[in-house]
Amino acid sequence: MIPPVVLTPEQAKARRSRNIAVALMLVALVALFFVMTIVRMGGAVMDRPM
Repeated sequence: MIPPVVLTPEQAKARRSRNIAVALMLVALVALFFVMTIVRMGGAVMDRPM
């Protein structure tokens, strides 16, 4: 059995910062794809009847 890795507080903080940065980039990418999809479909896509 391999013993678990114990991170120092500095390493844990750096890991958390990286995770937040990756999450923000993922959200930005999803938003970009959404905007590109709406632009390609045209503005009238929001005017269709429900």
